[in-house]
Amino acid sequence: MSAPVVRYLTGITTTGTPHLGNYVGAIRPTVQASRRAGSENFYFLADYHALIKCDEPARIQRSTMEIAACWLAAGLDPQHAFFYRQSDIPEIPELTWLLTCVTGKGLLNRAHAYKAQVDKNAAAGVDVDADVSAGLFMYPVLMGADILLFKAHKVPVGRDQIQHIEMARDMGASFNHLYGEHFVLPEAQVDEHVALLPGLDGRKMSKSYDNVIGLFAPREQVRKQIFSIVTDSRAPGEPKDTEGSALFQIYQAFAAPEETQQLRRAYAEGISWADAKQVLFERIDREIAPMREQYEHLVAHPQEIESVLMLGAARARERATPFIRELRHAVGLRNLATGATAAKKVQAKAQLPSFKQYREADGLFYFKFVDAQGRLLLQSQGFASPREAGQSIAALKQGQAMPADGSATLAAGVAAAEVEAALKALADAGN
Repeated sequence: MSAPVVRYLTGITTTGTPHLGNYVGAIRPTVQASRRAGSENFYFLADYHALIKCDEPARIQRSTMEIAACWLAAGLDPQHAFFYRQSDIPEIPELTWLLTCVTGKGLLNRAHAYKAQVDKNAAAGVDVDADVSAGLFMYPVLMGADILLFKAHKVPVGRDQIQHIEMARDMGASFNHLYGEHFVLPEAQVDEHVALLPGLDGRKMSKSYDNVIGLFAPREQVRKQIFSIVTDSRAPGEPKDTEGSALFQIYQAFAAPEETQQLRRAYAEGISWADAKQVLFERIDREIAPMREQYEHLVAHPQEIESVLMLGAARARERATPFIRELRHAVGLRNLATGATAAKKVQAKAQLPSFKQYREADGLFYFKFVDAQGRLLLQSQGFASPREAGQSIAALKQGQAMPADGSATLAAGVAAAEVEAALKALADAGN
């Protein structure tokens, strides 16, 4: 039996021009990841999210084009990944509303971005909701819709974004509890080895610090930026420390281990800062220059980017459209002419035994198996992920017998034969 496909999802907000830190921390890893076997990868331009942060239409349009061109120039193959613009998927805002209706305000009150603005306002002595738009407050629900619509298993994020994935899980679990098992509950994937580049001043590379090195800026501009990296006053011939050296850290993010060791030795031997910066520039240029040519072509021919995104949206909607139809039916947004038939099917399904998945306060994932009247038949052990719990349920359904591995135990007063009969009833009903 082949291993199940794992779905990954990543988005970039379209409010700026990508810099070298974005390339090393997000673009390059996602392009490499898109080639892994046994996975489906969803990469999107988060232009709806951009509206929360930016009210400059031309900037959002330009950023969308530049980020798309960066991903494509870096080697993303849109035939082997779902590559689309968020605003081209109308099912996303529709799902946002469905999730809004099952999401408690208390959950959203705890969102980091909202709390940070409230704390800032409180410190300034102004109304706590000053400058808080409904978009900022509802931001986590839109992100939840991005993730849940495509049944993503893994969402690569930095540690500061873990909360959003946990909130998406809570929304999906709330919906599943009310309307049946429709959503896959996602997991955050934090890669501790993703490089975080320092900027020209040694702080984290960020546009807000004005310390970035342009990714596909003109070659001489990149050289000028690299030569403006802050270094200490040690003269040529004096040994230099690699620890804390922004120049060395940036080089390490591009170089092979043997190249990094060569520069480390050069530091110890007293290489001049000018020569070290030239080494860094040449190493970066060797990787970026071939991509820059493709990037410049794409930006000069935006219709090519638009065509790629339209095809990507069409592919993504092949998944999204039937799923949102399923969700609409689940919540009762149905064709009235077929309502009676549907009600009979729902009633018949309700008379079957069923599995219920949930998460406890200990952070583990459980399931229980109940009969048509809701009486507990089987209780599982705790699992580290919802996927493991789902695999155990699938094994029970397939085997139609008590699990031999002890992953679930009989409820008090229930015989194994009752469980096996209930499992068979599910199988006979095609469930």
